[in-house]
Amino acid sequence: MGISALIGAISLVGFLLFLVGIGQAVVSASQGRPIRTGVLLSLVGLVIGLLFSVISSGIIVVEPQERAVVFNIISGDLSEPSLSSGTHVIIPILQVATIYDVSQQEYTMSDISSEGDLSGADAVEARTRDGQQVRLDITVIYNANPEAVNQIHQRWQNRYEREFVRPTLRSEVRTVVARYVAEGIYGQTSSLDAEGEEVFRGRAEMQRDIENAVLEKFAEEGLQLTNLLVRNINFSSDFAQSIEEKEIEQQRLERAQTEAQRRETEAVGLANAEIAKAEGEKQARILRAEAEAEALRLVSEQIANNPSLVDYLYVQNLSDNISIAIVPSNSPFLFDFRSLQDSGITTFTQGEN
Repeated sequence: MGISALIGAISLVGFLLFLVGIGQAVVSASQGRPIRTGVLLSLVGLVIGLLFSVISSGIIVVEPQERAVVFNIISGDLSEPSLSSGTHVIIPILQVATIYDVSQQEYTMSDISSEGDLSGADAVEARTRDGQQVRLDITVIYNANPEAVNQIHQRWQNRYEREFVRPTLRSEVRTVVARYVAEGIYGQTSSLDAEGEEVFRGRAEMQRDIENAVLEKFAEEGLQLTNLLVRNINFSSDFAQSIEEKEIEQQRLERAQTEAQRRETEAVGLANAEIAKAEGEKQARILRAEAEAEALRLVSEQIANNPSLVDYLYVQNLSDNISIAIVPSNSPFLFDFRSLQDSGITTFTQGEN
């Protein structure tokens, strides 16, 4: 049991004694007996009850996730700093303490009534730079800055969620969304920055812009933003349909480009194959010609070294039943006629009588 609860229990006992004393005094008076004991008991009980009640109101127990703001009635100022977790004593009546929760809190605005902090469709309506209307489900996770609860108490007291958090979120979301085109929020678009570099502007970047803007506004009012989530974005049905048709057409175009590239690759491959084939045939002809030239060179060398070789080969290739050979008289002879005659073949020179 905490000290505050203990003091409160003693105060309650005192008030019970007060009631018992009054009852006892009434009974004694009705029976003609002295009422002094009952009156004394009631006075003691009243003093104890009032005293410990005042003492109890002057003891403040602050939980670990809380901070207490102390207001001085006479001076009209707030005690600095605020009271951290633990048990504290203030001056009853002259000082009033207000407890603030500084733990993490969540605030949601959603089209689904069961998810939002307010009943009904509560998503943020915004209009994009190109005039499209969108609805965004937003959730923020934040807490009151323990070091700034006095500031929060002065400006908002416990109304900060309803009167600051909610309107600030809606305002900043609309301001940021107005800088984006709907297609960029729907998917992702690219543009060129001042240096000519391609910059992608999509949903993730929009969420970062909203978070940075809200973070700055919250800090000015003593709140700490932990996270901001764009949970869902709903577009008009006409816009969603147009985007879907555009994506389908883009997919068809990409497939056509892919097919054209495939055919082009096949054509290049066939052309390269024909070129390679022609080149191979060319090299084969060159090799054959070189081989034939080399063979002729070797034959020439052999003939130069052995002139009778031609005669021999000629005679060897004559049919066995040839006995007469006629040769022109005005043509040079590649072989020796005498060798033909020696082989038994009769020769006649064309043009002789």
